[in-house]
Amino acid sequence: MQRPHRGKIGSLTAGAALGLLALALGCSATPPPSWQQGGAPLALTDARWDRGDDDLIELRADGQVLEDGDVIFVLDVAGRVVDDDHDPVAILLPDGFVAGTDDRLLGRVGVSNASPPGGATAWLALMPDGSVVHYDGDGDPHSGGRWQGCDGPARRTCTLVTHLVRVRQLQRQPRTRVGIGIGIGF
Repeated sequence: MQRPHRGKIGSLTAGAALGLLALALGCSATPPPSWQQGGAPLALTDARWDRGDDDLIELRADGQVLEDGDVIFVLDVAGRVVDDDHDPVAILLPDGFVAGTDDRLLGRVGVSNASPPGGATAWLALMPDGSVVHYDGDGDPHSGGRWQGCDGPARRTCTLVTHLVRVRQLQRQPRTRVGIGIGIGF
């Protein structure tokens, strides 16, 4: 994956991510493909992502991912992701695609970068020193804090967690709609 080109990650991608995550987190959903067999192997270890002004993200060796001390999802060594009620949410497939429930694509995750749902270029990268870089809709880089404990085989796990947290953040952002009206304020 390469750095996003200007304008490649815009409101359409954000909207797609919101819709896909909402569907993936919905109730009575069909588990992701290959759920029983599992997906890409993940190394689970204790690690932490200091995000500056945002809440701390912790990855525990038992697969729990916590935000400010609260479980937001749980990973297993077979690439499966469940919510805090242990319902299927997503799976990291061996080819790097992240599949959600009801056969929804939630993006793609490599060892140290990830692309959003419907995107072909990276929207985040995990640098060798643990620094997280987010790319905005214009392709400009922005600091996203720093991971500690994500060396070696755990790097892809931390990249997956970073990706899932970013998709989750998109889902929580207020959406604005453009309407067509007559005059101002009508």
